[in-house]
Amino acid sequence: MAYRLITQVVVVGSRVLGRAFAEAYKQAAASSQYQRAQQKNGNSTTGRASLTSGMTLDEACKILNVNKPADGAAANMEEVMERFKRLFDANDPEKGGSFYLQSKIVRARERLEAEIRPKMEEKQAEEEVKEGWNPKIYKDR
Repeated sequence: MAYRLITQVVVVGSRVLGRAFAEAYKQAAASSQYQRAQQKNGNSTTGRASLTSGMTLDEACKILNVNKPADGAAANMEEVMERFKRLFDANDPEKGGSFYLQSKIVRARERLEAEIRPKMEEKQAEEEVKEGWNPKIYKDR
């Protein structure tokens, strides 16, 4: 009698696991197909874009209460970091703030950094070209 009960438990358990794996496979296949369709349409979210794909530049500017980045990217980045630090500390969960708001503030900073950093690097490269190449020479004594 006990062997019959054990056999039934094993059979029912294997059926449940089989169905779960089949369902997971269907979901993975559908997700893969959706991602291929998105890439074909040009809506790919890979690399750095996937970190900030949920937030537009306008949203990030509104969250941190800064103006859109312009040519003066260095000054704007300082303002972004100052606002970020103030808002991040103000929304600390240990001080009664919201973790959700804190995460939104971090994502806004990341989005603005992704917009400003290439401009800053471009500006630095242009300045280096204007100055010319000045290698640092170290003399042994």
